[in-house]
Amino acid sequence: MPVISELVLYPIKSCAGISVRQATLTTAGLSVDNVYDREWMVVDEHGQFLTQREHPRLALVAPRIKLDTIELRAPGMLRLEIPLDLPAPENEVLREVKLWDDTVLAYDCDETTAAWFSQVIGVPCRLVRFHASAKRFASTKWTGGVQAPTLFADGYPVLVIGSASLADLNEKLAAAGRGALPMDRFRPNIVVDGMEPYEEDYVDTFSAGEASLKPVKPCPRCPIPAVDQATGVPGPDPLDILQSYRKKRQLDDAVCFGMNCIVTAGEGERLFVGQQVAAALAF
Repeated sequence: MPVISELVLYPIKSCAGISVRQATLTTAGLSVDNVYDREWMVVDEHGQFLTQREHPRLALVAPRIKLDTIELRAPGMLRLEIPLDLPAPENEVLREVKLWDDTVLAYDCDETTAAWFSQVIGVPCRLVRFHASAKRFASTKWTGGVQAPTLFADGYPVLVIGSASLADLNEKLAAAGRGALPMDRFRPNIVVDGMEPYEEDYVDTFSAGEASLKPVKPCPRCPIPAVDQATGVPGPDPLDILQSYRKKRQLDDAVCFGMNCIVTAGEGERLFVGQQVAAALAF
């Protein structure tokens, strides 16, 4: 039976993830110690979101959840601690930020944090946090009309990839004389062992305990998988191999890897590495 082999939380969009042994599933994605997936995001001076697509050094920002802060480290930088408590209403500094086609209300995280991130990536930028009153939902075109909340993820609350899919890609890379890639290049939240390559494409529902996740859209791939997550340096892009066999007609031949999922049951359920997962196929 398939099992969860990895759980990864990304507190800050496009920065390093935190591999955890267990996490709480919410309708908006994974949560650990009340820190949510993609709860923070880096933006430019106009509030436009920034990612490793343009600024691969964001991969070097490594978060660690502490008792009442998130500690951030990056090469050559003093560590920075961001408070987990929300600001008091009278101290809120608010900013409207842009993520794809959405405009979202966010808390601005202060000048010290802005200066730290600006030095890391070499351009003026700021860190913002998803506002407690803000609402953002996945595209109902793909969710079947379900309003599935998400924070600053590209579009969906949970990304699931089967480990066999990466193994298959690495076999193809090896045949082309290229090195194997680690799973962190594809930034999944949940990795599942024990399935056939790309079987996640055909799953109707993943069930673990009382939790149910429904794959709704293949994940189109941008250049981020070319970025070495340990060095922040772009290298050979695996898309040239993937495009030979992973184009999805329903997405105008976009190259896809992994499945975007929504949470249909099990709000507050604990997921853990080693947990068995039932994968009901859609046919």
